[in-house]
Amino acid sequence: MSRRSMNGMEWTAMVLAGAERLSANENRINALNVFPVPDGDTGTNMNLTMTAGVAELNHKPSDEVGRAAEVLSKGLLMGARGNSGVILSQLFRGFSRAVAGEREMNVPLFATALQQGVDTAYKAVVKPVEGTILTVAREAARQAAVSARRTADLAEFMKEVLAKASETLDRTPDMLPVLKQVGVVDSGGQGLVCIYEGFLSYITGVPATETPAAGAAYAAPAPRPVQAVPAMPARNASAQAKLETESIDFPYDMEFFIHRPAASGPFAEKSFRQALERDGDSIILIEDGDVVKVHVHSRRPGDVLNFALAHGELTHLHILNMREQHRDLLRPAEAAPSQPAPAAVKPAEGAEALGLEAASGIPAADYTLAGVTASPESEPNPDVYEMAEYGVVAVSVGDGNAELFRSLGVDVVISGGQSMNPSTEDLLGAIHSLSAQTVIVLPNNPNILLAAKQAAELADRPVTVLQTRTLPQGMAAMLAFREDEPEAANVERMTKAYERVLTGSVTQAVRDTQMDGLDIRAGQYIGILDKTIVTTAVTAEDAGRQLLERMLASGGEIVTILTGEDADDGQAERIAAWLGDRYPDAEVEVHEGGQPLYPFLFAVEP
Repeated sequence: MSRRSMNGMEWTAMVLAGAERLSANENRINALNVFPVPDGDTGTNMNLTMTAGVAELNHKPSDEVGRAAEVLSKGLLMGARGNSGVILSQLFRGFSRAVAGEREMNVPLFATALQQGVDTAYKAVVKPVEGTILTVAREAARQAAVSARRTADLAEFMKEVLAKASETLDRTPDMLPVLKQVGVVDSGGQGLVCIYEGFLSYITGVPATETPAAGAAYAAPAPRPVQAVPAMPARNASAQAKLETESIDFPYDMEFFIHRPAASGPFAEKSFRQALERDGDSIILIEDGDVVKVHVHSRRPGDVLNFALAHGELTHLHILNMREQHRDLLRPAEAAPSQPAPAAVKPAEGAEALGLEAASGIPAADYTLAGVTASPESEPNPDVYEMAEYGVVAVSVGDGNAELFRSLGVDVVISGGQSMNPSTEDLLGAIHSLSAQTVIVLPNNPNILLAAKQAAELADRPVTVLQTRTLPQGMAAMLAFREDEPEAANVERMTKAYERVLTGSVTQAVRDTQMDGLDIRAGQYIGILDKTIVTTAVTAEDAGRQLLERMLASGGEIVTILTGEDADDGQAERIAAWLGDRYPDAEVEVHEGGQPLYPFLFAVEP
């Protein structure tokens, strides 16, 4: 039977089938990583991004296509991880705009939405490269426009779109030489093809090969935890260390959802925001139909909740006492108690202490807010409150590397790297956790740049994302940072500093391949200079020496060695001794970085 349109629930089931197909092929997509290294993660990033979007769809189902697409888009936007995840979120963001307000989607609208998704994704990428997920999406959308003029049947339409996407994917090695050299297709393009395979599987009712039946309940693996780790006070005075605890004028960090009655009319966002501004700051309001997400820092959480209750039912309440958090940050590491869990709503008495009255069917006596102490009735002295000029967020991997960043003045270190990219929401949360007028973000990985830029666009304050692509580059940037200089001068100094750093890494190959004129065997150690594999060896020590010879061929005054979690201390000592003998004018520093998968990271500075 021919299907010519689908409603929101059917569209959601199609998306679930696409997400399921992607999840089933996560490892296969990871294996397409161009470098034969053990942390290829395109499949993981795309899967975690889709997982976030699907979670929103399951939470807010709708029988209207426009509404369902909007929900998915917002979930993907906040959950996007890595460049591939951000591009995927942009494809669906454009898609949602095309179907906005529509109850059903037919073939012409489907084709229009695919094209608008491509247009939106291309705008998000500064320098689009042919032979990537963008190319696959673009050619599939062009085919969609042609097919929409020939057929009104969704199954026939999707078959032709998928066929074009697959054909383009097969041609990606001809467009991107490095893919041809390694003998793989583009990993992001493969992920998109998997999603389209799931789409077709649902429409036709024929399960995709080696996956559960289309439309089955989606159950993706739990995302790897990515934690924002508050930094201890740095020797050169971080933003948090410069603040007095009592100077936090609006101490209660509040976040909750308002579920508005269906017939309540338009949400009066302007007046709601003005009311919050009278005794709060860091205000973020996101209206999503009949649900409003609220974030605010306030002196009187009870007043905020009473005011919000007049607009609807409250859910997912989270309140943190930032003064208490700040006191914990200022304690010496050895004396600091374990970090308390975030404040949560729990059954208890005493809500009246916060001025919280019964409203909208929620009796005040039935709950209180754990870990929250009532604000004094007197107005705080406005002259006491002062935000720091700068706050710095850095992404790092390995306990030792995180401590190095903290010692250099980074305020918040987000745990994440090549195989566990932080999401846009993780980065945004870290930015908003700082009491700083301007925030500088150091992604320290090329796969995190797009998510960092996306977080900067969503932030409630000025954010500068430096293009640091490696941990050593991030550290060099922080060494050049000056708290007392204007932002433009700091950005210039830090950029010049990290651009001078030559970065090398040693890891083990995970498959046999030929690349950059080298025959590489699985299990061998490979030395990577920036993006190029320059050497192979049986041991990590030999690979490290050969790599350092290449890095120091044109000279270098400072050599930094960051040892990984599996590094042999003896090897690091021997490499340092070898450097001292062979390059006596070079200053050598060795630090325990603790990064996984890479026994050694090297930095050479002139």
